[in-house]
Amino acid sequence: MNELRNKDAPGRGVAVIVYGLYLGAIMTIVTLPLGALLAAWRLRHSADWVASHLRFQLWTFAGLAASGIAALLLWRVLGQMAAPPMSAWAFGYLYFTLAVGWMIGRCGVGIHRLTANRPIERPDSLLFGGVSPAFSDG
Repeated sequence: MNELRNKDAPGRGVAVIVYGLYLGAIMTIVTLPLGALLAAWRLRHSADWVASHLRFQLWTFAGLAASGIAALLLWRVLGQMAAPPMSAWAFGYLYFTLAVGWMIGRCGVGIHRLTANRPIERPDSLLFGGVSPAFSDG
């Protein structure tokens, strides 16, 4: 990656918008798939370092979708097992809280790296892209 990493890099504005759409999904879920579609649409036409952010965003969407489907299935199983209603609701709230926290963490790391004009080292990681908890830039 010998390309210049600056604010004018192709696709950087789209990456900023997608992070915003993902965070907006906390209030209205419809912005999450819109952000994923936008990231997928712009992926091939972006600078390499920006494309790492777009891939990171697509993995975030995929992780939320897969875990959401699994949680819904488990929630249904709890209901069919005649578990007390409070346990099913507690599971739902716990899942939702963890999923939103995970998404906010990934968006925070991504925004930090994007504003520093840095790529995501491992966009396909399940956690935070291979960066240290201190958001090292090295």
